[in-house]
Amino acid sequence: MPDVLRGAGVSPGAGHGPVRAVAGAVPEPPAGAPAEAGDAERALAALEAVAADLTERGERAAAAGNAEGRDVLAAQALMARDPGLADAVTALVAGGTGAARAVFEAFAGYRAALAGAGEYLAARVADLDDIRDRAVARLLGVPMPGVPVSDEPFVLVARDLAPADTAVLDRGRVLAFVTEEGGPTSHTAIIARTLGVPAVVALPGATELADGTVVLVDGTAGTVTVDPTGAQVAAARAAAEARASAVADASGPGATRDGHRVPLLANIGGPQDVEAALAHGAEGVGLYRTEFLFLDRTEPPGDAEQEEAYRAVLEAFPEGKVVVRTLDAGADKPLAFLPPPSDEPNPALGERGLRMARRHPEILAAQLAALARASAGQGATLQVMAPMVTEAAEAARFAADCRAAGLDHPGVMVEVPAAALRARDLAGEVEFFSVGTNDLTQYAYAADRQVGGLAHLQDPWQPAVLDLVAMAADAGVPCGVCGEAAGDPVLACVLVGIGVTSLSMSAPSLPLVRAALARHSLEECREAAAAARAARSASGAHGAARASLPGLEELGL
Repeated sequence: MPDVLRGAGVSPGAGHGPVRAVAGAVPEPPAGAPAEAGDAERALAALEAVAADLTERGERAAAAGNAEGRDVLAAQALMARDPGLADAVTALVAGGTGAARAVFEAFAGYRAALAGAGEYLAARVADLDDIRDRAVARLLGVPMPGVPVSDEPFVLVARDLAPADTAVLDRGRVLAFVTEEGGPTSHTAIIARTLGVPAVVALPGATELADGTVVLVDGTAGTVTVDPTGAQVAAARAAAEARASAVADASGPGATRDGHRVPLLANIGGPQDVEAALAHGAEGVGLYRTEFLFLDRTEPPGDAEQEEAYRAVLEAFPEGKVVVRTLDAGADKPLAFLPPPSDEPNPALGERGLRMARRHPEILAAQLAALARASAGQGATLQVMAPMVTEAAEAARFAADCRAAGLDHPGVMVEVPAAALRARDLAGEVEFFSVGTNDLTQYAYAADRQVGGLAHLQDPWQPAVLDLVAMAADAGVPCGVCGEAAGDPVLACVLVGIGVTSLSMSAPSLPLVRAALARHSLEECREAAAAARAARSASGAHGAARASLPGLEELGL
C-alpha cells in the first residue's frame, strides 16, 4: 500500500492514531428457514425496535449539539416504520418465510427499486442496508454492526458509515474517520462537518488498512498518510493550530478585508438548532429546512405547532434575516400523509418540492399562513423560498401565493440547471435566489452524490457549476448560497468573487469561513473566481483559486 492515499477531504482538520474498523457485516439469513408461529410479530417488533433506537440516537445526537444527525436519523426511523415494508414482511411470513429471512427479502425488493429510481432515492440504499442489518441482527441474535469499542482514541475506517453510527460518535475517542465510499455531500460528510471530526471519503483501498495501523488523516487535503513521520504529524498539527488561532481571532459580521459585507448565515432544521447557530456567530438563518417539522408523523403539524416553530427562530434573530424553505417533500424525503404519485419511474426527477406542493395546495397554504402569523411584530426579516423551481411561471405563482398570505419577500431555490440558465426570467418574479449547490451539482453532472466513484463529478468546484452559480448571481436580485459549498472557506471566497451576496452553512463552518473572508479583499476574491472559472477541471479550479488567495496560508489551508 502506498504511503499516501488520496480521497475527498470533506471535513477539515488532522487526526493521527491507530486504525479501528467498523464491526463486520451481519450475515445473510439462510434461505428456506420455515416460518414459525409469531414470526410476523417478531419481525415487525424488530423493525419497531430499530426505529425506536434510531430515534433515541437522534435525540442523543441533538443533545450533544448535532442537530443534523438527529434529522438524518429521524428520516431513517421513518423508513423502518414504512407501512409498505411492514406489509411486505407480513406477506412473506404468511407465505412460509421465517422472520429474519422475510425482513431480508422485503428490504431486497425495496433496495432494488431504490437503486434504479434516480440519484436521490438511490442514495438512500446504504441507509436501507443499515436498517435491514440492524433488524436482522436482532432477529438472529448476532452482534449489531457499528463503531468498535476501544480504550484508546482511534481513526475509524469503514466502507461507509451509517448515519446511526456517525451521529453519535464520541468526539473524545474518534480522532478522524475514513470511508471507501460516500461523497462530499453524503450524510457522512455533512455529519462530520457538524461534529468537527476530520474526515476523508471516497478513498480507494481504505478498508485494506489493517487494525492498529497508524495513520494521519488530513481532512483538508483529502489524504491519509500511512505510518507518518514525526515531522509530518507536527506539520499537520501546526496547520490545525493555525486554523484554530485564526478562527478564534475572527469575530463580527462577515466581510472581506476591505469591508465588503457578506452576511454569514446558518442552515437549521428547527428551533433546537438556534443555540449552535448563535454560538458560532450566525447573523441569521439562510436555510430553515421546514420538512423536519413534517417527518415521522402520519398527519401534518397543526397550525399552532408550525407557527410556534417559526416564531421561535424569528425571535432569535431580531436584527437579522430568516430564510425559510417551504416543505421540500418527495424523492428521498417521503411523507406518510403525502403519498407520492404511483407512476413515477424516477422520483428524483418527479414531483418533489414545489411540484409536490401543487398536488397538495392545502399544505402549502397552511404553511404560508403560519409563517405570516409568526412574523407579525417580529424584528427579523422573513424571506420565504420554494424548492425545486424550474421556470418563471412557477416562480410567479409562488410569489403570488406568498403575497396573498401576507408575506412580502418571496424567493426561489436555484438547484435545477434550467433555473440557473434562465435566472433572469425568474428574477423578474421574485426578490431573491438561494443556490442549493448540492442538488445543482448533482443534476448538472448526472452524478449521484452518494456514489464514491463519482465524487470527482459531484464537486461544487467543477467550473460548469461555478458558471451556473454566476448566471444566478448576475440575474439582478440578491443571490445567496445555502449548499455545503458555502462552508468551504476557499470556495466561499470564490463565491463572493462570483457575486454571491450571502453564505449559509452548517453552524460549525461559520468561524473558518469568516476568517477566510477577512483575510482577502473583494478584488482578490474576484481574481480567484475568474481563475477558477477559467480552469478545465474541479482540481484545476481549486488550485487556480488558491493561487489568488494569499491569506489561506495563515489559516493552515
